[in-house]
Amino acid sequence: MPRVIWLMIPAAAVERNLELLMPILSAGDILIDGGNSFYQDDIRRGIAFKVRDIHYVDVGTSGGIAGLERGYCLMIGGEKTVIDYLTPIFSALAPGVDAPPPIAGRTRPESRPQSSPRSTAEQGYLHCGAQGAGHFVKMIHNGIEYGIMGAYAEGLNILQHANSGRADNPSNHAHSADITPQRHPEFYQYEFDLPEITELWRRGSVIGSWLLDLTASALANDPQLAQYAGQVSDSGEGRWTIQAALDEAVPVPILSAALYARFTSRGEADFANKVLSAMRQGFGGHREPRVPPGKAE
Repeated sequence: MPRVIWLMIPAAAVERNLELLMPILSAGDILIDGGNSFYQDDIRRGIAFKVRDIHYVDVGTSGGIAGLERGYCLMIGGEKTVIDYLTPIFSALAPGVDAPPPIAGRTRPESRPQSSPRSTAEQGYLHCGAQGAGHFVKMIHNGIEYGIMGAYAEGLNILQHANSGRADNPSNHAHSADITPQRHPEFYQYEFDLPEITELWRRGSVIGSWLLDLTASALANDPQLAQYAGQVSDSGEGRWTIQAALDEAVPVPILSAALYARFTSRGEADFANKVLSAMRQGFGGHREPRVPPGKAE
C-alpha cells in the first residue's frame, strides 16, 4: 500500500522539505503539496518525481483557520487514478454538498439518475487537471480574493471619510493653498456607523460574503481597527496571477490595482511620493506640510 504524505507549509519551504523527504520515499508513494506553491514548480516537481515512480499531487486549499469547522475547498491537480485513490481524504476534508444552498440549474446529486455524471465540485473538491492545475486555480482564486478584499476596504474608507466636509475634521482643506478643498463640504457631513452598516450588508445584500462577515466581526469588536497598522502582506499568488494574465494577454486592472495597493500599504511607494514632493517644491516652491493632513502630531 502506498504511503501518502501531505505537506502543509509555506511555498518557500516546500523545496527544502522535498529534498529531505526524497531519500525516504519509495516507488508508488504519493506526495501532496497542500500549500500555495507556484503551479510551474508543481509541473517541474511532478516530472522529477515521476522518474522515481512517485506520484505528486498539488492541492490548492481554501478555507483559512475556519476550515477546521467549515471544511476546506480543495482544488486538485495530478493523475486521475491517483486522485481517485485519494478521494476518501478529499471527501473527509471538504465541506460537503449541504454547505451552500443549491443553485438554479443544478440538480442535487441525490436527485439524479445513477447514469448521470456527478461532479465532486458539489462536495467541495475538484480534480482540475494535470499537475499544477490545482495550484493554478487556487492562484486565480487568491487573485480574485485580493480584488474583493480591496473593494470592501476602499468602499468602507469612503464611508469612513464621509464626514470630511465638517469644519472640525482634520481632512477639511478649506484654507489650504496646496490641497484642493471640497467644493461642497455640506455634502460630506455624515457620521456613518460602519459596524452597523457592515452588519446590515450581511442580510440580503448582493455583496454579502464570508469576507464581509469577517469584516463586520472585526468592526464590531474594534470600530476604528486600532490594533492594525494597515501594512498588508502578499504571499505570492497575486503576483503570479498578474504574471499569468500578462502571458495570456488578459487585462486585469482590478486585480493589478489590488496587488499594488498592498505594496503601497507597506511603504513601497514612499520614495516615489518623495520624488513627487521634490518636483513640486522645485517647480512651484510647494513645501510639504510638517504634519501630513489628517494625522496627529
